[in-house]
Amino acid sequence: MGGEVGGYGWLSTKPEWVNEIGAELRLRPGDGYIWNCFTVPRHRRKGIFRSLLIGIPNIARDEGLRRLWIGTVAVPAEKAVGPPWFRPALSWWGFVVAGRLFSIAIARDAELSREAEDVFGGGPGIRFTPLRSRRH
Repeated sequence: MGGEVGGYGWLSTKPEWVNEIGAELRLRPGDGYIWNCFTVPRHRRKGIFRSLLIGIPNIARDEGLRRLWIGTVAVPAEKAVGPPWFRPALSWWGFVVAGRLFSIAIARDAELSREAEDVFGGGPGIRFTPLRSRRH
């Protein structure tokens, strides 16, 4: 944006720790995980986030990836991650209770939620897991 960074996002193809759900993604060959997409505040509402969600999948497809996973933690972001780009597999909520991560996952798409169980290490249900943090 005029020589400045307007936004950014990451694409992982190897196992990746997702702190918000307290789990490591076990990506399969041909899978990718889009994460940490961000628009610089002064450039918000200019379509940068949506452009990332168009551009990253195009690059991934050109590099031979067949399935991309993405997680959102904010309502505005979830509205931008809508059809036709992504289909919701799980709705996941997490919060800390007495030093443990309490998470609830609700299936939104039966077929995708079964695959998400393999990738995210768990599917629909309620879980308590030790709260731990990892750096990338």
